[in-house]
Amino acid sequence: MARASWKKHTLNFRRPSGTSRGVLHQKNSWFLVWKEEGFRYPALGECSIIEGLSPDPLDQMEGKLSEVCRWLNGELPTQPDLTSFPSIAFGLEMLLLDRKRQGNKEIYPSAFSEGKQKIHINGLIWMGEPDFMKAQVRAKVEEGFRCIKLKIGALDFQQELDMLRWIRTEFGAEKLELRVDANGAFSTDHALQKLETLSAFDLHSIEQPIAPKQWEEMALLCEQSPIPIALDEELIGVKRQDRSTLLDAIQPQYIILKPSLVGGHKASESWINLSEEKGIGWWITSALESNVGLNAIAQYTSTKHVDLPQGLGTGGLYDNNIESPLYIQAEFLHYDPLRSWNLSPLLNE
Repeated sequence: MARASWKKHTLNFRRPSGTSRGVLHQKNSWFLVWKEEGFRYPALGECSIIEGLSPDPLDQMEGKLSEVCRWLNGELPTQPDLTSFPSIAFGLEMLLLDRKRQGNKEIYPSAFSEGKQKIHINGLIWMGEPDFMKAQVRAKVEEGFRCIKLKIGALDFQQELDMLRWIRTEFGAEKLELRVDANGAFSTDHALQKLETLSAFDLHSIEQPIAPKQWEEMALLCEQSPIPIALDEELIGVKRQDRSTLLDAIQPQYIILKPSLVGGHKASESWINLSEEKGIGWWITSALESNVGLNAIAQYTSTKHVDLPQGLGTGGLYDNNIESPLYIQAEFLHYDPLRSWNLSPLLNE
């Protein structure tokens, strides 16, 4: 008999990972699970939370997941309201798509899921001591990455400038594209001055220089900044009817879409359509999901035929991730349909 349930899984980082919100050692995800006879694997939907960033009320997560399962099992007449739970909305969307494909994890059949297409990605550099960050940069370049992204805003600003100066001394703009992400760390009083200082390093873009919900200040920065600005956290929790208003008010150069934080692929599609109408660039990034969520995001991204490097290089972060057909070679994410999924770390706990 087909049946829905949910399962919590704690992912362990291979090494402590520094961000502007502190050092990460573990991250929780919840999985909607649909078991049905004849399925190759159980259908899965990952509900991925980043504490301090995800808008989902953490203390209500498991109650809402149980409610969703009751609906899936026919015990409730209507689908629960997931407006305040974007991660669950995405997880449910993922589960239903996987269920249609009998659990084979081919969420969006495409040349990518057939192993015939690859996705260009950036390399992510974690915060840490200068020698550690330099080692990461060298490793990414040696692996073949031509675009890397650095988190800034948590260390001393001069120390961060020294790091960027070292990178540009070692790797010119013609060899390496640089993106930086401030995670809203700059004050509105000093943001423009910092952006002008950062512009000396030929940066592709900077994500979220100031904290979200300061539309006038962000609009002014987007107008005056010598570096293109990409909105990230600014998109979280924005209602569908307010999305166009936000983009018109701020007029950013780019937006960055994390399906787990904005409510899934349908919500991402809404943002993409609006941004393209307004001449705003975009790319998609994962939000520390396991390979289950990363797979759904990557397959969706592949259907968009994107040119810019995407932020989908997070599959190797965890020592207890779920083995999948995803793999990275040089600066590209691939899917090998001949490789199997190993769901035992999740289903056998």
